[in-house]
Amino acid sequence: MIAVTRLDKKLMYLNPDHIICIEETPDTVITLFNGNRYIVVDRVSAIISRIIAFRAKISRRASFPSVRRHLGRPIVQRIDWAKGLEDEGSLYLSGTEKHTPFHSRDF
Repeated sequence: MIAVTRLDKKLMYLNPDHIICIEETPDTVITLFNGNRYIVVDRVSAIISRIIAFRAKISRRASFPSVRRHLGRPIVQRIDWAKGLEDEGSLYLSGTEKHTPFHSRDF
């Protein structure tokens, strides 16, 4: 979302994916794909630079590898099957971590 200022000095946020065109007459007019038109105070160059910054931010977040750390479960690279099953039915992973099965059929 990008922030633009309407003529009544109120801050408004627009989704840049919904913008069809931006016209710079004496006032800047933003047209959305649903036909809505908004007259804003901001210049076209400022709006375009905000759109570029927004897309760069999305691209950076998508390419950053540790975004998935909020899921809570560690990504397991390798399971040592040679150690076999223990008395509790859980498998030993490489290292000291234990894996508890999600279902009884995962033993």
